[in-house]
Amino acid sequence: MSEREGQTSYDVHAVEAKWLPVWERLDPFRASDDAVVSGEREKRYALTMFPYPSGDLHMGHAEVFALHDVIARYWRFRGYEVLNPMGWDSFGLPAENAAIRNDEHPATYTYANIDTQFHSMKRYATSVDWSRRLHTSDPEYYRWTQWLFLKLREQGMAYRKNSPVNWCPRDQTVLANEQVLADGTCERCGAEVTKRELTQWFFRTTAYAQELYDCLDDLQDSWIGKVVNAQRSWIGRSEGAHVTFDVDGHDPITVFTTRPDTLFGTTFMVVAVDAKLAEELVTDEQRAEFETYRDEIRKASDIDRLATDRPKTGVFLGVHATNPLTGERIPVWATDYVLADYGTGAVMGVPGGDQRDWEFATTMDLPIVRTTEPPADWDGEAFNGEGPAINSPADGVTSALDINGLSVAEAKAATIAHLESIGHGEGTVNFRLRDWLLSRQRYWGAPIPVIHCPVDGEVPVPEDQLPVELPELRGADLKPKGTSPLGAAEEWVNVTCPTCGGPAKRDTDTMDTFVDSSWYFFRYLSPHDDTQAFDSALAEAWGPIDLYIGGDEHAVLHLLYARFFTKVLRDAGLITWDEPFAAYLSQGKVINNGRKMSKSLGNGVDLGAQLDEFGVDAVRLTLVFASPPEDNIDWADMSPAGSLRFLQRAWRLSGDVESAPGADPAAGDAALRKVTHRTVREAEQLVEAYRFNVVVARTMELVNATRKAIDSGPGGADPAVREAAEVVARLLSLVAPYTAEEMWERLGHEPSVASASWPEVDESLLVEDTVTCVVQVQGKVRATLEVSPDATDEQLTELALAEPNVQRAIDGAEVRRVIVRAPKLVNVVV
Repeated sequence: MSEREGQTSYDVHAVEAKWLPVWERLDPFRASDDAVVSGEREKRYALTMFPYPSGDLHMGHAEVFALHDVIARYWRFRGYEVLNPMGWDSFGLPAENAAIRNDEHPATYTYANIDTQFHSMKRYATSVDWSRRLHTSDPEYYRWTQWLFLKLREQGMAYRKNSPVNWCPRDQTVLANEQVLADGTCERCGAEVTKRELTQWFFRTTAYAQELYDCLDDLQDSWIGKVVNAQRSWIGRSEGAHVTFDVDGHDPITVFTTRPDTLFGTTFMVVAVDAKLAEELVTDEQRAEFETYRDEIRKASDIDRLATDRPKTGVFLGVHATNPLTGERIPVWATDYVLADYGTGAVMGVPGGDQRDWEFATTMDLPIVRTTEPPADWDGEAFNGEGPAINSPADGVTSALDINGLSVAEAKAATIAHLESIGHGEGTVNFRLRDWLLSRQRYWGAPIPVIHCPVDGEVPVPEDQLPVELPELRGADLKPKGTSPLGAAEEWVNVTCPTCGGPAKRDTDTMDTFVDSSWYFFRYLSPHDDTQAFDSALAEAWGPIDLYIGGDEHAVLHLLYARFFTKVLRDAGLITWDEPFAAYLSQGKVINNGRKMSKSLGNGVDLGAQLDEFGVDAVRLTLVFASPPEDNIDWADMSPAGSLRFLQRAWRLSGDVESAPGADPAAGDAALRKVTHRTVREAEQLVEAYRFNVVVARTMELVNATRKAIDSGPGGADPAVREAAEVVARLLSLVAPYTAEEMWERLGHEPSVASASWPEVDESLLVEDTVTCVVQVQGKVRATLEVSPDATDEQLTELALAEPNVQRAIDGAEVRRVIVRAPKLVNVVV
């Protein structure tokens, strides 16, 4: 109903209540597999990170969903078949811990929160294809998580071993390296992480380390740079050599070094105190001292152990190794500043070239030999920069290799060649990346589908017995205790071995929630298929994801694991593409008064309260308009009330349009038409550059221009006003769908505006009649000129010098030069 028919106020809540059931009936965002497979329409797969159901939606969700919706709706306007699915990452520690805090069973708590979030998302009007909804905690989903685990195991990509692992004392479970923060605390709960020796399941991510590293070059331009750099740093590729040392009474030890040219300066060897190698090397005389030291060090986190300001400590293991270049015997020590999972757990000590080794040698009174000559003004200790090799060999040392005077690169190459020739080393590449520890000693996760038999060892659960469903354990104490609660479910644990038929036990660990989220975007393609994890033909048609939007907190964890899974699935023949996400956009955080929102700080903002007060569209518009997507938003500086006032102004335009739908705008207000068409063209460029906030700014300018045309021009009967109002409705549909839908109806169209086409741009209306040329004298602006876009340098010079303000600025001085940047700048130099 138009204003002319009596509707004069814009009731946001009435509009929301009106359109939600209409959209429910129309289902405008259901994606068609047939249209993509047949080639009828080009596809776009738009994906946003799915949420944990540990509570209702919060301001962070509101931001990412609003930003994501801009691009998804825009692609639909441009005629693409858009897949924009949604689900819940409903297994794992966040949901389980929240349930325990609320004294509820994880299933009850989780699914109640999913229901709450689902209705909030529907109200928030995200353009989701809800027919593809999934929850990772559904047996129908984790059946295929378990199936994929078994496929990885078949390929040698999943294995079980005993090793030192990260242990969270609060969550009472192991953590992958990627889940330990830089300060040595748990990524989930903030507790200080320690080490334990446990038998755990791993995925062999290191098998793809080189490819994971190399493919980042292809993503450099389409992913945000800091995320690519974070991935590159975590994988940590380094070139060097493996060097083999003979050891008294022991098999030879191989160490990795990035500087084999410094081998002449190796005066000791250090072994991680918690490495199996140290246990094997220590002599009986040194064992008691060693074990006391080891037990003390195990209380420290990896971050603490690697801290540069940590005093260097160690225990002599009672054995010596032999330097392969000099034949000299060097002592082998156990220490805390080497980690057990770095290479073999042993490192050659080169105090002249490594500061930690320098400090250790100084503390333990060990020899220090420089092998690279530092600059003349060097006043530091260890030096590992560029310079000629020295003491390689030193005077009086006999060696078949002499690299003195060579550059670092030359010395490295010569040393590697010599080591290879004598059978004591080879050139190699090493990575910081370690295999992914995926098993958890918690209840709420996908059970690992392996049976342990005393006769047959590890036996995979047969595929026709999947899923291995979680026992309900209603009424059981699920609080973390260090061992899996599933161990107490005797009827569930005790089974018959599928191979020999004898008594056996299920594996009682569950999988890390990141396993669920490493492949969920494949399941969206076939969410109801009970015959396969996903349809490979649909994966070929829809994949890879065209744009993924999420937060920086997953710059390493989730993105790295998803990339690994994609490569494994490719090598299993299920897909052909190499990378899951063709483009990645990282959004900033919503903060308040300069700080992260927190109940303890008293600065939390309740999303539901904001929606109730200002309406969905005003909140969405505020979040999109606030800044570029990657920047943080301080809600204290935002004005959803101002956004609501703007939406009301835009809505009133649709009530003032008097021309009929389909009226030809060609004879309308030419100035308004130019603004309209320039706005459309700029919006295209801005959306594709992810500058959504500027799209909103341009829409506001168009609303103002249209209002001016109505109030001071030909009025609402001008078909150019209708054209502008219809463009406003379509642009607003990207960020304020309720207002846009209401405008579209008031303009005489059937719903939904989201199904309309993108406005066509008349190129002739983009031609500028005049442009503003700035005139400077000595770099200071003295005048502006309205000139033809085709004005020549000579014409602009003549016009500029004739300007009275320019003449006064010159004040009779000699004009030495006139610099022209036609048609927008003239600079007079006197």
